[in-house]
Amino acid sequence: MSISMSSASLPIFKTMLNNLKHLLVKAQAHADAKKFDALVLAQYRLAPDMLPFTRQILIACDASKLCIARLSGLEAPKFDDTETTLTDLMHRIDKTLAWLQTVPASAVDGSESKSITFPVGKDKTKTMTGEDYLKHWALPNVFFHITTAYAILRHNGVEIGKADYLMGAANA
Repeated sequence: MSISMSSASLPIFKTMLNNLKHLLVKAQAHADAKKFDALVLAQYRLAPDMLPFTRQILIACDASKLCIARLSGLEAPKFDDTETTLTDLMHRIDKTLAWLQTVPASAVDGSESKSITFPVGKDKTKTMTGEDYLKHWALPNVFFHITTAYAILRHNGVEIGKADYLMGAANA
């Protein structure tokens, strides 16, 4: 039996976004325990030319919802990208998860051969089949941004490990 597009996407995005929220909860607890403003973490970047922590979270959320929208043909909600605090970012994850919950598996299934055209950069697009888009673009993109967020937190002393990344609150 082959796997379906919905089983290869929806539960993965939901799990990883929930794990990301778990990382943010631990980051807020760390900032509270050490008595520093968590905005320091929200604005942190590992290199001068990389996007800050906040953008890593926003992109992970957007990449998840936009992938499912493109595969399903449903309209993804638009968010204003005004989040600045860790609490705001947790709410962004919650809004993304809430929308993903509304998408029926049947809307995603069968999209393997669907032609997906999406923006890459400011003025280019790329076209892939639905299966290739999911496997070679959307999932790696989400994993990249969540891993980068994890690395920023870990670099800043938040006590997280691989189990937090992979299992989130199920590890607690």
